Amino acid sequence: MTKPTATPSAQSWKDVAWLTVLGTAGCLILSLGLNYLLLFSEALTPFARSVITATLLPLAIGLPLFLMLGSKQAEIRRYRQELNRSATYDRLTGCLNGPVFTSMVDRRAAKTSEAGPRSGAFLVIHPEHLKSLNLRFGLEWGDEALRLIASTIQSSVRKEDLVGRIGTSMFGVFLPGATEKDAKEIGERIKARVRDVYFAPKGTEDVLAVQVGGVVFEHELAFEDMFRSAEERLSASQTGLELSHLSS
Repeated sequence: MTKPTATPSAQSWKDVAWLTVLGTAGCLILSLGLNYLLLFSEALTPFARSVITATLLPLAIGLPLFLMLGSKQAEIRRYRQELNRSATYDRLTGCLNGPVFTSMVDRRAAKTSEAGPRSGAFLVIHPEHLKSLNLRFGLEWGDEALRLIASTIQSSVRKEDLVGRIGTSMFGVFLPGATEKDAKEIGERIKARVRDVYFAPKGTEDVLAVQVGGVVFEHELAFEDMFRSAEERLSASQTGLELSHLSS
């Protein structure tokens, strides 16, 4: 019969208990030793001994203790920031992840009645030949293609635009306040810049490409309404970039 091992939680509490016992014992030994040594010093008055003890003990105990606590707090803060980032952004591409992107678009649509009519556009972007890249070069090169495409999309939009990864190989771009001309320029810029990206899996240069479809709206709508219409426009148009118009 094997001996049961302690759970991670039990082991953590055991470590805390040992640290508490040993730390307290060390503080007692230090305090008693210092007072014992000062007791036999004939050059010091009782007041001087008490001053030395009151000064050295907090320095010897408090300084390393608060240094350790401060470093732990900084570590916890860093972990919390990493956790918040991983919950907001897609780990592979650095874009907003699907749930966050959808939520942000829907929240803006919900506030339209309060802020008044707000126009804009919504684009969906599909990488071409991604399945072929995965089969020819491996999944890691397919992921690299997605990273390059995502980076190109992010560098091609405006500061106020939102870019999200809304599927395994699909991106959404929300363009608040954009006109049809703005949306077409951004869509064409994305397509052109993606084609210009240098991509050479395993030393073999290949060309990346994307399909772009979109909608223009006069009143911001829910994510699902814009996404459905943009996908239909993308499927209907095999050449160029055409935008459909939505109304609330």
